[in-house]
Amino acid sequence: MIYFIGAGPGDPELITVKGMKLIQSCGVVIYAGSLVNKEILKYAKKDASIYNSASMSLDEIIDIMKEAHNKGIDVARVHTGDPTIYGAIREQMQELDGLGIPYEVIPGVSSFTAAASVLKKELTLPEVSQTIIITRAEGRTPVPQEQTLRSLSKHKATMAIFLSVQDIDKVVEDLKEGYSEDTPVAVVYKATWEDELIFEGTLKNIAEKVKENDINKTAMILIGDFLGDIKEYSKLYDAAFSHNYRKA
Repeated sequence: MIYFIGAGPGDPELITVKGMKLIQSCGVVIYAGSLVNKEILKYAKKDASIYNSASMSLDEIIDIMKEAHNKGIDVARVHTGDPTIYGAIREQMQELDGLGIPYEVIPGVSSFTAAASVLKKELTLPEVSQTIIITRAEGRTPVPQEQTLRSLSKHKATMAIFLSVQDIDKVVEDLKEGYSEDTPVAVVYKATWEDELIFEGTLKNIAEKVKENDINKTAMILIGDFLGDIKEYSKLYDAAFSHNYRKA
């Protein structure tokens, strides 16, 4: 069996119990070395064969999986965060489907929720935002025209922008299409890692802060009024609000 495992955002203790146990039991571990904290490898068996996929092609990764499967060896394919978000696992799964090799996907803690956690913020707030947009800026990998930052910014929702901090000037310019210049923005570099850094500001000044500190990769950009003060409390714990478990 091949297990696609979300290793979490960085802190090796933020992997799920299920993901950790599978890494402990698998004879082969293929990890995304450019992003996954190598401390995760401490969960692997001493005699496990470990491969860093950072310099490997899709064919090379599939060949290792195929060889292990033919030998009856389980494979832990370890991705950063949650593997279903920018994990490039769909193409691997499609190749495995063609080979008749079974697999499972084990979810993980995403870097966008980890970033919100270290900021001590809630991504959804009553009367502020009930929608979260997970996206990225166009770069070497294009995005559909209707999904550009300029288009999405018009919703004024909470937005989590992956893989884009290297183009912070363009990101800011595109976001101004929908958000005001005073909209709060946070950039979290390597959320939950030991060298985590947090930069907070607005669309007016966040680019300057990011560039001053030479942040050009491994950072999450969060934008939206959820970063400000609460305007309305939720109804969930409102004593005057009835629901199935509590009467007003």
